[in-house]
Amino acid sequence: MFCPKCGKPDQTAETYCRQCGTFLPDLTKPLKKPIAPDVHVRANTVLSAMTIVTSFTLSILLFSLFLGRSGTPPIIYITAGLLMAMGFWHVQTLWRTLLLRKHFKKGQRSSVENEIERDRTSETDKLLQPPNFDDHIPASVTDRTTTLLESKKRSA
Repeated sequence: MFCPKCGKPDQTAETYCRQCGTFLPDLTKPLKKPIAPDVHVRANTVLSAMTIVTSFTLSILLFSLFLGRSGTPPIIYITAGLLMAMGFWHVQTLWRTLLLRKHFKKGQRSSVENEIERDRTSETDKLLQPPNFDDHIPASVTDRTTTLLESKKRSA
């Protein structure tokens, strides 16, 4: 490994450069561990539910406090309407998230079924004799080329 600052060769990753002292990270390691999709789905479920409760609560409070009062600025009604729209939007988002969660659970079940199927195939592998590769001749890349060249040679 080379130091990116001074260019000194033969450096070890996750240490400091012996010449200039710059930290040399290991670029082959990922910086962050990947997060499983079901964790994202769970977080979206919680956030959508919180947003639904908050937006409907605030909208109902605004309507109940200011509806029918004289001198209420129109922005209050617009804000309450937007909060209602945001609540309905997150209701459908929550519904889709729940469907996605169900989809992930089906995927987990199918992976269990795949493991069962693998166990079954390993049992049948024990019953079968191992393959014999003694007579196996690997195909050569030049076989087809030689055949084509010979046919062109005959036609010429």
